[in-house]
Amino acid sequence: MTGKIERSLDELNRDDPERADALAFGRRTGVSRRGFLGGSGLAAMTAAVGATIPFAATMPGGLVPAALAQGAAPAPAPKGPQYLSFPGKSDKLVVLGDRPLVAETPEHLLDDDTTPTEKFFVRNNAGIPDAAASADAWKIVVDGEVNQKLELTLGELKAKFKPVTQRMVMECGGNGRSFFTPQARGNQWTNGGAGCAEWTGVRLADVLKAAGVKDSAVYTGHYGSDRSLADATKDAISRGVPIKKAQERNNLIVFAMNGQPLTNLHGGPVRLVVPGWPGSVSSKWLTRISVRDKVHDGAGMGGTSYRVTINPMVPGDQPDLKNFRDLESMPVRSIITSPANGATFAKDTREVKLRGAAWAGDLTVRRVDVSTDFGATWKRVSLERPKNKYDWQRWTAAVTLPSDGYYEIWTRATDSTGRMQPHIAGNWNPQGYGGNPVHRVAIKVA
Repeated sequence: MTGKIERSLDELNRDDPERADALAFGRRTGVSRRGFLGGSGLAAMTAAVGATIPFAATMPGGLVPAALAQGAAPAPAPKGPQYLSFPGKSDKLVVLGDRPLVAETPEHLLDDDTTPTEKFFVRNNAGIPDAAASADAWKIVVDGEVNQKLELTLGELKAKFKPVTQRMVMECGGNGRSFFTPQARGNQWTNGGAGCAEWTGVRLADVLKAAGVKDSAVYTGHYGSDRSLADATKDAISRGVPIKKAQERNNLIVFAMNGQPLTNLHGGPVRLVVPGWPGSVSSKWLTRISVRDKVHDGAGMGGTSYRVTINPMVPGDQPDLKNFRDLESMPVRSIITSPANGATFAKDTREVKLRGAAWAGDLTVRRVDVSTDFGATWKRVSLERPKNKYDWQRWTAAVTLPSDGYYEIWTRATDSTGRMQPHIAGNWNPQGYGGNPVHRVAIKVA
C-alpha cells in the first residue's frame, strides 16, 4: 500500500471514501468514478484482497472491498468478534452486547428455509427474567378501551382460542444499523438481526374480539415482565401499535417456536409476534395488553426511539423531533446466505451457485437481482413464493465468472411497490433505523 495511513481504513472511508482510496491504495478514478485511472492503485488493491480483480474497471471509487469491510462482526474488538456461549444457542452467533444480551446471526447461518431456534438472533432490552415455574399458569391481562377486561392464564388461552402456526420473519428495528455513516447509536447490527421461524399461538385479533374493542380505541400498549436495568420499578420496554395493525389476522400471541415450547430466552412462556414491524413491538414475557384511547407512551415510544425522519436530516446534526415518525413496516432487504463472505473456490471455477432470502415488512418482494461486477450489470434470480404472508422469500441463482480472481457478489431486492434497496444506507437518523443497503459478499477463485 502507498501513503501513510494515520487512521483505520474504516475511519478514513467514513470521512471521505475517495481520499481513503488515495491514501490506502494510491488509487484515482476517471470521470465515471469507476475503475483505476491509468492502473493507479490496482496493484495495491489486488494485494489487499489477495487476488486479481477481473471487474476492476467497474469498481466504484471509494468502495471498500467487502473482503476488507465485512468481517464476521461489525467493528470487531482487537482480539476479534466475541461469539455467543449460551445453552441451546449456536456458538457462531456474534455478541453485540452483553448487558443486555444481544447477538446477531451471520448471514450464512440464515441458509435454512426455517431458521432453527439455536441460530435465531437474540435481542433483549434488560436482564432475562427467571423462567416461569409453570408455563400454563402464566397470566395475561387485556384491559383498557375494551368492553370486558380479560384475565387469562396461558392454559386458558390455549383452551379457548384456536391455535395457528405461521412461518414469519422477526426483525430487529436496528437491523442494518452498522451501515450508516456517521455511526448511529445502538448495537451495530449488520444483516443478522432477523430470522424466520415457525410461530405457534392464537390470533391477537381473536383475543381482542373476545374483549370487545371500543370505538374509542386508538393504540395498544404491550407489557412484559422484564424490568429496566437502571430502575427495576420501571418497564424495560413497552411499545405498541395502532389498533388497525393490532387487529390484523397475522399477529399472534405465541407459545411455541419451531414446534417446541417457547424458550425463556426468546420470551417464553408467551410473547407477541407482530410481523412486518420492528421486533420491539413483539413484546417478550407478555403480561398485559392495554388498549389505549391515544398513542401509547410507554418506554421505547417517542423521541428518536424506533423512529425515522420524515424529511432527510443532515447526518450527525441535532434532531428536530417534529421531523420524526414511528418506524412501522420494515424496509425491503435481500441477503446472500450461500456462499459465505470470504469463501474461496477452486482454481478454474467458472460457475457459482447462490442462495439467499428476501423480505419487505408488510409488503412482498417483487424481484431480486444479483451483480458480480460491482453493480454495473444485474441478473434477475429465481424467487420463490412465500409460504404464508410475512414469510421470507427464498431465492436461487447461478453466476458465471470470466476468470480466476476476486469477486464481489451483490444482491438487491425490490418490494411490491417498486421500492429498491439502495447502494448505501440512506435517510440517516440518530439511532440508525432502516439501514438496508445492498448486501455484498466477497469470494475468491484461486
